[in-house]
Amino acid sequence: MKIVVGDRNLLPHKELFESGLPSGASVSWHRRFDEPAIVADVADADVYVGGRFTAAMAAAAPKLRLVHVAGAGTDKVDFDALPTDTLVANTFHHEDSIAEYIVSAAVLLRRGLLDQDRALRGDRWASSVYDDAIPQPASMHDARIGFVGFGHIGRRSWNLLRAFGSSGCVVTGRGRVDAGAEGLVWAGDHSSLLRLMFESDIVVVSAPLNSATRGMIGTAELAALGAGGVVINVGRGPLIQEQALYDALATGVIASAAVDVWYADPDTNGRGAPAAHPFRDLRNLLMTPHSSGVTRHTFVGRVRDITDNIRRLDAGQTVLRTVRPG
Repeated sequence: MKIVVGDRNLLPHKELFESGLPSGASVSWHRRFDEPAIVADVADADVYVGGRFTAAMAAAAPKLRLVHVAGAGTDKVDFDALPTDTLVANTFHHEDSIAEYIVSAAVLLRRGLLDQDRALRGDRWASSVYDDAIPQPASMHDARIGFVGFGHIGRRSWNLLRAFGSSGCVVTGRGRVDAGAEGLVWAGDHSSLLRLMFESDIVVVSAPLNSATRGMIGTAELAALGAGGVVINVGRGPLIQEQALYDALATGVIASAAVDVWYADPDTNGRGAPAAHPFRDLRNLLMTPHSSGVTRHTFVGRVRDITDNIRRLDAGQTVLRTVRPG
């Protein structure tokens, strides 16, 4: 069995990965996603591991039995190019790390710590203790947290945030969340999105990106959140309309945001603007490079899931967490 790995996040765990494979398996490692190099390597591959799988890769890999994404998102896999008998599987383990990010960003932004840090670097003590024009910041106690999407990430984040004394509400595509069982005030489907934005102090966006959710948060939704509101996007950039988000931050329609997922990808060397608009110039924005889930904890768990599935494939057993679009 030949496995081609095109996800550099697994390289720090190379020894663990290879130790979990079936006997006789060989691994070809790629330090970065280089489509021509991978196309040349997958001709005799049984398994490809990586977040991106293109039509050219599919055409070059007639023996391929499994594409295993080293994460949850499969939006960069060209399903249409794959034979129907080629399995696609994913893995998670990022929810704990992303929940830490969400909680950290929520406190940082709601307490105004970004502004305080910048001001003190210029010897100005930006606190209501010294400046009557600065209001005392709100705490997380009694904050209403609105979740747009409530899967692994949303639930884990809510378990942490509720410890502050916050309350929560949720909208999901199907609206099947049991609010009482989850300790939420209410839950609904996407038709309740405006209500959620209006009632919330902090909105956590972690919904999947698809034709129904792309651009679901725009000018009207951000206006409903209001001038004290905070947005934290850890789902996919295009869930929030780029122009609307930039304008809302630049003009004070909302107070602040943390964005970990963007509108453009970098090159293979990690260089490139994350969006067409100059978000870098905004002072009320925490910008991170899709790193909220990138921890050792995340990828050790993913390596174990991936190698377990490869062993299952080799033994003719059911591969877990298989996905297909739709």
